[in-house]
Amino acid sequence: MEQKGILLESGTNEIEIVEFEVGNNKFGINVIKVKEIIQPLPVTFIPHAHPHIEGIIQLRGEVLPVVDMLKVLGMQNASFGNQQKYIVAEFNKQKVVFHVDNVTQIHRVSWSQIEKPSDMYKGNANQVIGVVKIGESMILLLDFEKILLDINPDTGIRMESVKKLGKRERSEKKIVVAEDSPLLRRLLNETLTEAGYVNLEFFENGKEAYEYLESLLERNEDIAQRVHLIVTDIEMPQMDGHHLTKKIKTHPDLQKIPVVIFSSLITDDLRHKGEEVGADDQVSKPEIEELILKIDELIL
Repeated sequence: MEQKGILLESGTNEIEIVEFEVGNNKFGINVIKVKEIIQPLPVTFIPHAHPHIEGIIQLRGEVLPVVDMLKVLGMQNASFGNQQKYIVAEFNKQKVVFHVDNVTQIHRVSWSQIEKPSDMYKGNANQVIGVVKIGESMILLLDFEKILLDINPDTGIRMESVKKLGKRERSEKKIVVAEDSPLLRRLLNETLTEAGYVNLEFFENGKEAYEYLESLLERNEDIAQRVHLIVTDIEMPQMDGHHLTKKIKTHPDLQKIPVVIFSSLITDDLRHKGEEVGADDQVSKPEIEELILKIDELIL
């Protein structure tokens, strides 16, 4: 997994998914998040830890928490099988281990093939962010950021850091935000509004955000006056943030709009992917104060 050659060219709107099993169900995690896959190690129990935390392990000198995916997915009465694995992942500037039944294969698919889960079955507490149909089977993409946020709310966006910036007047500045997580859209709305940016337009994926920009051009709107900056996540169904950024930065009428990528996937190893598609800046979730300061620099 650590071979950089497995990573896709930036901006192709494709994703490589590590397929794994929990119970009899198939799930997926972005290969970019995965550092390695290992056999289970002895776990040290932690008293009074969150119910989803099995304990901690030591891996090459690092102490890492182990998340029980059976409990996360509501399968408390089930037990792991004989092929169980540990998925060692890194995102949001932290490392964590996910305990699963098995890891099977890697799929390369387009984000356009990934369907957004229906409101009818996803519910407010559901961790599913996308559904991929491969042959006769379906793979559910999980919101690993939300899984960790449920375990430790301190890993999320915090309003306190924004309040330290003080009151500012930013209402004339229009920001377009592409973010597929309803929770993150709400938190971004609250924090950007607190920072003075109240003229916000939210979209659930890059495709919808780009169609909005195109609609402004079709009406001969002065795009420079209507949109001052774009904030985008990377992992989104239909069109990811890298592809959205590439389309904006190669469009003669849109390329001057600043684009900031705000994602859990901003690491030293992966920052080059955003640079390749022309992003003006990149900020790792959940560093909301840094995001706001970058916005200030780019549009004020």
